[in-house]
Amino acid sequence: MGGIRIGTSGWADRELTSSGWYPREFNDPAGRLAYYARHFDLVEVDTTYYGIPAPETARAWAERTPDGFTFNVKAFSLFTGHPTPASAIPAALRPAGGAARLRRRDLDPDAYERLWDGFHDVLTPLADAGRLGVVLLQFPPWLTRGERAKERIIATADRCRPHRVAVELRHPSWFAEDDVLDTLLFLQAHDLSHVIVDMPQGTPSSVPPITVSTADPAVVRFHGHSDAWESGDKREKFRYEYGDEELAEWASRLRELAGEGDELHALINTCCGDTAPRTALRLAAMLTSAPTGPRPR
Repeated sequence: MGGIRIGTSGWADRELTSSGWYPREFNDPAGRLAYYARHFDLVEVDTTYYGIPAPETARAWAERTPDGFTFNVKAFSLFTGHPTPASAIPAALRPAGGAARLRRRDLDPDAYERLWDGFHDVLTPLADAGRLGVVLLQFPPWLTRGERAKERIIATADRCRPHRVAVELRHPSWFAEDDVLDTLLFLQAHDLSHVIVDMPQGTPSSVPPITVSTADPAVVRFHGHSDAWESGDKREKFRYEYGDEELAEWASRLRELAGEGDELHALINTCCGDTAPRTALRLAAMLTSAPTGPRPR
C-alpha cells in the first residue's frame, strides 16, 4: 500500500475484546496488542484522552510491537478544552472544592504544567522506540473558527513539539465555503496535519470530508454514518459497519490522497463487536488490490 497505514481507534475496548476477534489464548493486554500488531501497523491510542497513563505503560506498548508499528496518541481531554472528570487528574494536582468536572482555569498553573510533563513522559518512550506517529488534538465541537481559536490551536500544538501533530476540528465554521481554504492554509503554515473525518452529513454538527493533506502524515478517521449521530449515546453514534461500495470509494480517494505526501494514516473509529478491525482489514485488502475501472460515485 505504499505509504498508507491502516488501523483502528483502540485495540482493547470491551466490545472488541468480548467479540471473539481475539483468539482465546490472547486474553491479556500484552497478548492482545501483540495479536493486533500481526494484522495492522497502526493504532490510535484513545485511552490517553481519558487519563494520562504511567510511562511504564507506554514502554510496554513499544516492547510488545514490532519495528515499523506506529501509535497515534490522542491528547488528554483537558489540554484541548474539554471539561474533564476530576477523577482523571491525580489527586495531588486537583484543586480544593470537589468539583466533578474541571477545566484548565480550575487548576493551579504548576499542576497544569505537571500534567503536560506526565503526557510527554508517555510520548517519549514511543518516540525513542520509533513508534510514535502523531499527537492527535481533537478540539471540542464548540470551538468556532476565529483568530483566538487559531492562537489556542497553535499554543496547544507547540506544547506537543517536537512530535508531529494532527488537528481535528469539529465545528462546521472551519469548513464553510468561504473559509475552508483559510483553514487549510492555516494548518499547512503551522505544519499541522488536517484530520479528515468521514461522518454523517446533513446534521448541525457535520463537517465535510475535505480530502486535502496539509502536513505529513495525512490522517483520515472513519466515524461511520449512524442514524443516531445526533440522538444516540456514544456507542450508538459510532455503531456502524461500512458497505463495500463505501469502502471502495474511500480506497480510491485514499490512493489519490497518498500521492500528496509521504504517509497516510487511515483509522476506523466505529464500534459494535469486531466491526472496526474487520472493516480495516477489508479496506486494506481493497488498497492492496489493483484498482479496476473508474472511481465509484
